[in-house]
Amino acid sequence: MTISLYDFTTAFLKTPTLQITTILILGVILVNGATDAPNAIASLVASGGMELKPAVRMAAFFNFAGLALMTICNANVAYTICHMVDFGDSPGKALTALCAALISIILWSAAAWCFGIPTSESHALIAGLTGAAIAIHNGLSGIHGMEWIKVLYGLAASSILGFSLGWMGGKGLSYRRLFKGYAGFYKPASRKSALYKPVSHKSPPYKPTPYKPKINETKYEWGKRWIRRAQIAGAAAMAFMHGAQDGQKFMGVFLLGIFLSMGKIPGGNFHIPLWMTVLCSVGMATGTAIGGERIIKTVGMDMVKLGKAQGAVSDAAAAACLLLSSLTGIPVSTTHVKTTAIMGVGIASDGEAVNKSIMKEMILAWVVTFPCCGVIGYIIAKVFIKM
Repeated sequence: MTISLYDFTTAFLKTPTLQITTILILGVILVNGATDAPNAIASLVASGGMELKPAVRMAAFFNFAGLALMTICNANVAYTICHMVDFGDSPGKALTALCAALISIILWSAAAWCFGIPTSESHALIAGLTGAAIAIHNGLSGIHGMEWIKVLYGLAASSILGFSLGWMGGKGLSYRRLFKGYAGFYKPASRKSALYKPVSHKSPPYKPTPYKPKINETKYEWGKRWIRRAQIAGAAAMAFMHGAQDGQKFMGVFLLGIFLSMGKIPGGNFHIPLWMTVLCSVGMATGTAIGGERIIKTVGMDMVKLGKAQGAVSDAAAAACLLLSSLTGIPVSTTHVKTTAIMGVGIASDGEAVNKSIMKEMILAWVVTFPCCGVIGYIIAKVFIKM
């Protein structure tokens, strides 16, 4: 199943339900850009590797590239999302349930954004769809258990893998002998790292002078350049994989909503058109430009104090985890993966650099996303059905 831009425009102008569905889906994509996509560039911006505006432009380009390339090569993530639940044989009821799920995502994500907490629109989408399907069928008969199990496995495995890869990368940075001559650029200053070398004086009292390690200036400048390049490459890889993961999910839902609005029950294979890919990328970039600064501040500044090398390592760890998940068709949360990778790097490098209270708030928000969005989706679907 697919649709051309001309056919979509014609149907959009004639069908009020398609207009409402399109506005809701674009609203979800915009919210995703404000609360989820900024994680891709949080480390880069927070550590001073790039200003926010050029980072947003870079993220928009690689979001588009990731979505376009991964959709051509492997659209398993979109397929998994579209086949997670069964809305029945009535296009009207199915569209009602889909709109209820989208509204639940917008409400939940907007509330989290007000507090600067990065939430997962991926899991909000899954929970909202599930709650709406339960409302349609008055039970669990509309839930496809195998797809749900795949999602739960992905949630646990991706968070553990993201943290583990980040922790190992952070530990690697702590071995100073690997960076001989590059002291000063790979690890942020810590209160514990102040070494003092006493200077002898004939008459007390004497004042200790700070010990400064000898730094090869040539290697220092070379190291700074390459760390910045690694940061940009890591952030680009994260944005690419964000498009491959989240972009696919919402494009699958977009295509599903279009066909339901036209009174059709979609089935079989589907193809995401190029115009939809461009629209999704523009929506995400707009959301990131509007509201991304709050999430970047929470993840990259308040939760963990990151140096440039730590930022590059966390991006590389998260991108590797997302690539594996996308290739296997498991829908995971880019928010969870990136944030756990940052936590791993921060704990491995300097445990005191991690703000544990903010970390607890974020984990609590993740835990309650599933039940809250499921309940909201269920209630809204029931209200719509009775109207």
